[in-house]
Amino acid sequence: MFQKWFRLQENNTNVKTEILAGFTTFLTMAYIIVVNPIILSDAGVPFDQVFIATIIATVVGTLWMALFANYPIAIAPGMGLNAYFAYSVVGANDQIGYEIAFGAVFVSGIIFIILSLTPFREKLIEAIPSNLKHGITAGIGLFIAFIGLRMSGLIVSHPDNLVALGDLQSPPVVLTLIGLAITIIFMAMNINSALFLGMITTAVIAFFTGHLTFTEGLASAPPEIEWFVFGSPLEAFTNVFTYSLYAVVFSFLLVTIFDTTGTMIGVAEQAGFVKNNKMPRVRQALLSDAIAKTIGSIFGTSPTSAYVESSSGVAAGGRTGLTTVTVSILFTLTIFFGPAISAISGLPAITSPVLIIVGSFMLGSVAHVKWQEFDEAFPAFLIILSMPLTSSIATGIAFGFISYPIMKVVKGKAKTVHPLVYVFAVLFLIQLVFLPH
Repeated sequence: MFQKWFRLQENNTNVKTEILAGFTTFLTMAYIIVVNPIILSDAGVPFDQVFIATIIATVVGTLWMALFANYPIAIAPGMGLNAYFAYSVVGANDQIGYEIAFGAVFVSGIIFIILSLTPFREKLIEAIPSNLKHGITAGIGLFIAFIGLRMSGLIVSHPDNLVALGDLQSPPVVLTLIGLAITIIFMAMNINSALFLGMITTAVIAFFTGHLTFTEGLASAPPEIEWFVFGSPLEAFTNVFTYSLYAVVFSFLLVTIFDTTGTMIGVAEQAGFVKNNKMPRVRQALLSDAIAKTIGSIFGTSPTSAYVESSSGVAAGGRTGLTTVTVSILFTLTIFFGPAISAISGLPAITSPVLIIVGSFMLGSVAHVKWQEFDEAFPAFLIILSMPLTSSIATGIAFGFISYPIMKVVKGKAKTVHPLVYVFAVLFLIQLVFLPH
């Protein structure tokens, strides 16, 4: 059944590899189950409500991706978007409660679904110049490697230089380095599922050295499910007009379009899915995020996005939707094993080595950028540089989209640029200058 539905043989993979890849992706992104409720609780949303909503949105979007697009790309509430929701939309305006803000997410989700059902997003992916796609892949690689370094404490904040080397004698950093060394050795020995085995080995070491403890047990009863936290769909649309939330809806829409599009391009290129600048079954893939975003808002979570951590599963050999079915099943089980997942995902030393190594894989895309052509190379360079420095995939893409047509016009090559690139260059410029991001 698995062979036929997911076309495993056609994608040069097998059930064991796909399941282990699913475990790898899950472990690298499971932190969202804990982090998302913590961030949204600052906006007044009850922790348990966000916890269950995060799982529902993730399972719905990821299953859609698995069953209809057959890609190993997971969907979950996006980091950055949750902070924007909590601090810029709700926190910055006393009149806007989280219920009204979830209504704005719902409205942008409906618009998102409509756009995804049209050829618009497919045309957008085809319109992105190949050098920008390579830059996006490499930029995401640097971004997730930087996340891994920062989470582990290998890199820390510095008042003058922004970042600096962390304390190499601190136990969490030492454990991270041990995990990184073990995983690198597994990789060098060409051991199957090296990334997953590296995480398991690190977790065992952490447990026996007292760094991984299950103080709240392993399992607990799931919280009650509430839905339509913003009232009815009609109320959601009405509140957008009543509170003039047009900029909020536009920001949610624009950022999610390019966060997901950029991540999908990066992971798809890493897995070898992009052929002749086209990605098969792209409409089904893009629709998964739109549906997850809409469903998530109904239950009480911020907008979803394709997850860069999916690249860890791809690096572990995942090539089909069976990887993401595994991810969905594991997320579903977390409803009952919240305490255990919280303990594991709360120890960066287990997952950080994987993010660092996967980042190195994705950085290989820089070899395909036409560095000898400055008008092609510089926009890609801006993307690669700005993604980790701004901690935003969408911002990096924005710099690339704005600079690319400008350079082409100056070089007298304006006609070589797809009209959609001009349109989004203007939209990104408006968003960066005049709207919160």
